[in-house]
Amino acid sequence: MNRNYRDDKIKQLRDQLRFNQKATLIQQAAAAEVLFNDITEDRYYAYDFVCFRITKYRPDLPSRHNLASQDLAHDLRLLIEDLSELADLSGEEVGEQILTVQDLSRQFNVSTKTISRWREAGLVSRRVSIDGRKRVAFLASSVDHFAAANKDKIRRGERFSQLTDDEKTEIIERARQLVEGGAAPADVTRSLARQMGRSVETIRYTLKNFDSENSAIAIFPHHRGTLTEDDRRSIFNLYLAGHTIAQLCRRFNRSETSIQRILLEMRKQRILELPLDYIYNEDFEDDSRQIEYLGPEPQPAVAPRKVRVPKDLPSYLSSLYDVPLLTREQEYHLFRKMNYFKHLANRLRQQLDQLDGGKSSAMNQIEAYYDRAVEVKNRIVQSNLRLVVSIAKRHQSGTEDFFALISDGNISLIRAVEKFDYSRGNKFSTYASWAIMKNFARTIPSEFKHRDRFRTTTEELFLARQDERCDPYLEESAQRRRKRQLSQILNRLDEREQKIIAARFGLDTGTEPLTLKEVGAEIGLTKERVRQLEAKALAKLRTAASEDNLDIEM
Repeated sequence: MNRNYRDDKIKQLRDQLRFNQKATLIQQAAAAEVLFNDITEDRYYAYDFVCFRITKYRPDLPSRHNLASQDLAHDLRLLIEDLSELADLSGEEVGEQILTVQDLSRQFNVSTKTISRWREAGLVSRRVSIDGRKRVAFLASSVDHFAAANKDKIRRGERFSQLTDDEKTEIIERARQLVEGGAAPADVTRSLARQMGRSVETIRYTLKNFDSENSAIAIFPHHRGTLTEDDRRSIFNLYLAGHTIAQLCRRFNRSETSIQRILLEMRKQRILELPLDYIYNEDFEDDSRQIEYLGPEPQPAVAPRKVRVPKDLPSYLSSLYDVPLLTREQEYHLFRKMNYFKHLANRLRQQLDQLDGGKSSAMNQIEAYYDRAVEVKNRIVQSNLRLVVSIAKRHQSGTEDFFALISDGNISLIRAVEKFDYSRGNKFSTYASWAIMKNFARTIPSEFKHRDRFRTTTEELFLARQDERCDPYLEESAQRRRKRQLSQILNRLDEREQKIIAARFGLDTGTEPLTLKEVGAEIGLTKERVRQLEAKALAKLRTAASEDNLDIEM
């Protein structure tokens, strides 16, 4: 599946269509190609219009989102390819002649790289199963349409095979002269392309063939050829380690422009891989409240009572008492701040491909937002480490297992921080206790569930400390009771409403609560539609709870 969509709306549309039947996916891919062929340059297209042309469906809520023609053409080409892949088509099911990349290469007498450039220029492709493998293929009708609309491009591509022996000899001699003058390989190919009136790819391919066939008199005897992904990663890591661009140019035999381009691409790839999943809130769209969201955390009205640290505790456990517990107001502010930083970073990351300039500054800002989000997350985690210890000591089977339990519980705590939806108004300690104990239940053998009631003096001192939080076992018991009561009235909902409520509140065994966006992607609905159905279902549940005299907070 393609990831480099320019407009996130088209990518979301693909995720919504992925649950359709095979026949519907085929029809929608064909409709998208018809729309692709109708696009006029230098125009803007309304997303609602695009959605209707592809799906014959108009969104419930009108969107004012518009797409530039060049971005729409780029994304439609990717959408067509993804829909065909989702349909899991075989070559026999297509219904017309299909051509592989190699077939087109032979038909037009061009290289496969030329075919790749034609795809970027508008040659619509699909992914079909051929001989048991998913491969890029082209419908004969798509090829005919592209050839009719790009006769000059086809003609230029075919010229590649018409190099005479004299032209090849001249290219090689001129390249040798430029290399002796100190030119880098990239500079040689660009210069010869201008001098000879040929494409850069033609020059590069000619020189590469000559060197491979004449290693003793090769023009670039130490040239590394095409850089692999490992080479590019090494260049980026060496640059981060302090190597200068000049040093990298000499080491990898590349021009300064080539190295800078690789560094920019690798940095962008790292930005795209940043874990920016977060709990979305509609209030984040109000930029006027940014100062409120990013301000300092509120201070408690009464200074927290200093806790006396028990004697003879290990240094790690003693250090936990140096970090005060968070108040409800501080907890809410920090969770909102962490998610808002991720929201800002994610919003800017989605715009990277649309920026003609200033990508470096945009990536600097994304990394700054992400680093601030990590700082806030660490603040939340550090303030809740005592909770992990308080739960781990109840599951301890022996002194040798205690710190292993704490380490395992800390991982569960970090995951809980990422998944906690602060907007529901619940205390984080309740959610975190459930997550930590759920993980312990999976990892601790049953014979370790009961503890010896006689303890050492150090352990007694530690356990004598009263945790200021609610008892996690009582919280868990209350949660189970609420679930039993809720299950009594869930049958009053239809199947789709039950699925939404179960997913949103983590009622299914072994699952955690999902966001509106995640639920929508799972059942093929928009986030707004899921929100509407959830509100309707909760209203039904409140009515049912009232009629049955059940004490369930919703």
